[in-house]
This record gives sequence, C-alpha cells and structure tokens, in this order.
Amino acid sequence: MDTQWTDSLPIYRQLRDRVVAMILEGVLNDGDPLPSVRAVAADYRLNPLTVLKGYQQLVDEQLVEKRRGRGMFVTAGARRALMKDERQRFLELEWPKIAARIQSLGFAPAELLAALDRLPPATASTLTPGRDADADPGARHE
Repeated sequence: MDTQWTDSLPIYRQLRDRVVAMILEGVLNDGDPLPSVRAVAADYRLNPLTVLKGYQQLVDEQLVEKRRGRGMFVTAGARRALMKDERQRFLELEWPKIAARIQSLGFAPAELLAALDRLPPATASTLTPGRDADADPGARHE
C-alpha cells in the first residue's frame, strides 16, 4: 500500500479507498483476511483508531466482516458489488468527459483500440500485513 497520505480526505477514508481498490483489482478476494489493525497502524505510523474507523466503514458497507477473535475478512461477493457500483459511477461521471474529449480530438475507433492494446497491464495496490505490534505513540490519526 502506498504510504503517502493526502490532505484531500481523512486518512481513514483513504485507507478504506485503498482496501476497496485492492478488492477491485483482485489483490484481496472473497474470504481473504485484512491485515490486522495493529499491523497496519504500526507499519504506516497511524493511530489504531484511525485504521479501525476505515475498516469499520468497510464493515458498514458489507464489504468486510468481523470474525470475533480472528480478524476482518472480505465478504463473499464484495468485488462483484464494488465492480457494479464502480462501473455505473464511471459511466455516469467519467465516461461523458472522456467521450467528449475523444470526439473533440477526432479519434477513430480503430485508433483507440490500437492504443488500448499498447497499454501496460495495470499495477495492483498492496496492503502489506507487516508486524502485529503496538502502534507508535507518535502515530497520525484523524
């Protein structure tokens, strides 16, 4: 997982978004465990409550489930549900801008398909499990 946090969103939301990206990219699959709150907090110098808040959002969205004494796990169908939502969001919000730009530049469909074939494979996000130790007292939190 990228360790750079931006000021545009609270850190717990950025953490949530990174886990969502990992599910969408297939890095985390149905039934896979998430790294422990303590490990993520320690590895990325975050307050454990910040990590817990990000994870709790995933639980609230039914993308992750808590298993008492065992941790948090990706729920069955999480990727499918996220993919459906992301595809719809893309078509409603992003595609109109992209299509307008394509038209304004006069691209032919064959040119776009050829350019698509030349793209390198997408790189996956990662969340490194790391140590399961207490977080640093100087950890960032929100």
